[in-house]
Amino acid sequence: MPMRILDDDLLLTIRGRAAIHDRRNDYFDDDLADLKRAGYLAALVPADLGGPGLGLADVAREQGRLAGAAPATALAVNMHHVWTGVARFLHDRGDASMDWLLEEARDGEVFAFGYSEAGNDLVLLGSRTQARPDGAGGYTFHGRKIFTSNSPGWTRLGVMGLDDTTDPANPVIVHAFVTRDGGGFEILDDWDTIGMRASQSRTTVLDGAPAPADRVMRKVAPGPSLDPYVLGIFTSFELLLASVYAGIADRAIEVAVETVTKRQSMKTGKAYAQDPDIRWRLASAALAQDGIWPQIDQAAGAIDAGANLGAAWFRQTAGIKVRATETARDVVDEAIRSSGGSTYFNRSELGRLYRDVLAGIFHPSDDESAHATVAQSLLGPLE
Repeated sequence: MPMRILDDDLLLTIRGRAAIHDRRNDYFDDDLADLKRAGYLAALVPADLGGPGLGLADVAREQGRLAGAAPATALAVNMHHVWTGVARFLHDRGDASMDWLLEEARDGEVFAFGYSEAGNDLVLLGSRTQARPDGAGGYTFHGRKIFTSNSPGWTRLGVMGLDDTTDPANPVIVHAFVTRDGGGFEILDDWDTIGMRASQSRTTVLDGAPAPADRVMRKVAPGPSLDPYVLGIFTSFELLLASVYAGIADRAIEVAVETVTKRQSMKTGKAYAQDPDIRWRLASAALAQDGIWPQIDQAAGAIDAGANLGAAWFRQTAGIKVRATETARDVVDEAIRSSGGSTYFNRSELGRLYRDVLAGIFHPSDDESAHATVAQSLLGPLE
């Protein structure tokens, strides 16, 4: 059985706030405070560093439960867990270079993911942001990051940028961390989306944000890399993201079952749960959803066990992310079709899930990127 930190009462409280945050388009400060008190932000901190020691498979399941209560809260917290997942990935493989991050997460710091850039379909393989050497081993970062979840709440931001000036013939992607109190950035108040509103994933403009030498984690050549740091980012991001959307799908089925059990047909006088077409729709949704969690469990469990699949991790985890997000969209759609026109109102939880689940298509790896990854694994690189 997966280890748990989140109790049912806490999740019920968080669920009760989700619609309010969505309607107001504001941040989930109250949820974050409760999750901190519960020790959830330190979930992946190993026992030898004073944490509860949950594995990636445990946290993936917990993220699914949290997403079933409040998808936007889960999505934003995900970006914190991605970084603790990277640090744990390295720690478990004998690399202590990010133990500081695990210790800071244990002590209450909140991490966010400042990697996404408009038009950058290279994702981890390249960057539009400039990383400028500061002369003391550190860097300052200059560029525009989009979809920075946890914008109002983070205290530490992981960033990447391109240094093509130190050695123009051998440019490097610099991965580092900046702090909120270090300055050199502006967070725009531009998050007004149709879904995932409480995540407040605002644009972050970096204009000299400093990362000292001891917070520069990697300098990697642009392009594909099997550096454990890159592998840790990719696998943690994809699997935890998949778990959020799997949790949304679980909740959609649950709400639809409750709805069709109560809703009565004038034509037959029976609950819609007795309608063969409705039963087929929900059974179809459940059949699709039943295939997702075993994939997440298997891959996350393999990472916890220290498996070394090399480049195969990219294909496997990108595929799981795409299957989870696409299945979740189909599941929510079937739940809405089964539950009737009331779901078209903003007050409907299913209506909100319908808006939230759409965000899954925009996260990397997107459908096109995942297909390119799989094609390369099968056919080799494009000439």
